[in-house]
Amino acid sequence: MTHRVLIAAELKNLLETAQLADLDITWISVDQPTPKGDWVAIVPLLSRWVGGTELKHLPNLRIVANCAVGYNNIDLVAAEMRTVLVTNTPGVLTEATADLTWALILATARRLIEGVDLVRSGQWTGWHPEQLLGLELRGRTLGLFGAGRIGQAVGQRAVPFGLRLLYTARTPKPEFERETGATRVDPTRLFAESDILSLHVPASPETKGIINGESLARMKRDAILINTSRGDLIREEALATALELGQLGAAGLDVYTDEPTIHPRLRAAPRTVLLPHIGSATEETRRKMAAIAVSNVQAVLSGKPPLTPVYS
Repeated sequence: MTHRVLIAAELKNLLETAQLADLDITWISVDQPTPKGDWVAIVPLLSRWVGGTELKHLPNLRIVANCAVGYNNIDLVAAEMRTVLVTNTPGVLTEATADLTWALILATARRLIEGVDLVRSGQWTGWHPEQLLGLELRGRTLGLFGAGRIGQAVGQRAVPFGLRLLYTARTPKPEFERETGATRVDPTRLFAESDILSLHVPASPETKGIINGESLARMKRDAILINTSRGDLIREEALATALELGQLGAAGLDVYTDEPTIHPRLRAAPRTVLLPHIGSATEETRRKMAAIAVSNVQAVLSGKPPLTPVYS
C-alpha cells in the first residue's frame, strides 16, 4: 500500500530512494502554497506555515514531520485538536551548529569580515600596530543563555580557549559543570559578566525579545552577542541602536526575526557578522535531518510511534 505524502522539494537531493519506499510523493517547493487534498503526511521546512487552515485542507493528515529542530511554523494546538502528530529532528545538528557558533565567536572577536573587506577593497596599506584590534579570548567569560545540547557543545569547545564559563538553565547541569568548570547563574549576572553572550534557548513567550534595549544596557560596552538559536529572541532595532552607539562590541547572527528579511539598520550596523541561517548546513547534518523526518513519517504510517515527537 502506498501513502500520499507531501515533501519539501528542497529535500529531494538529500534523500535516498530506499528511504521513500511505499510513499506516493508530491514535491512542493518553498514558493508553492500548501495544497488541499487527501495527503496523509507532510514534511515541511521551517519556512512553511502549517496552521489551522492548512490542516483543515488536509483532512486525512496524520503527521507533520518538520525537517528542523524548531517547530514555530506549526500551530501545535490546531494539530493536537485534529490528532495530527508533530515531529522534529533534534540532536543531529548539535555539532554542526556548535561549530558555526564558534565560527561566529572567532569572526566577531577578531574582526575577520572587516579584515576581508579591507583586503578586497584594495585599500590595505600594510601592517599597523592598531589595525583591527580585537578581543583575546583567554581569561574572558563566555555566557551561555541556555544549556541544552547545543549550548553545552559550545561550552565544551570553550575549554581549550581558556574561557571562563557561565550559563543559565531551568535546571542545573552537574555533568556539564564537572566537564567544563561552568557556573550556573541567574540571567542578570550572566548579562553583566559575559564578554561573549551566546543564545541557546528555544522560542517561547518568555524568551521572545529577551534581547532588547533594557537587557543590552546591562551588558558590557565591548561585549559580543552571538545568536544561532532563534531569530525572535532579539529585538533587531534595539540591537542595531546599541551597535550604532557603541554600546555593544559586536554581534554575530545566523537567525533573524522575519527571515529572510533583516532589519535594514541591523544590516547596516557596524561590527556585525550576519550569516544566512546556515547553522546546520553541512551535508552530513542535512542528510540526517531529512532522513529522520521521513523515518518519522514511515513509522507513523506503519502504525508505530514516531521517533522524535514534539508532544506525546
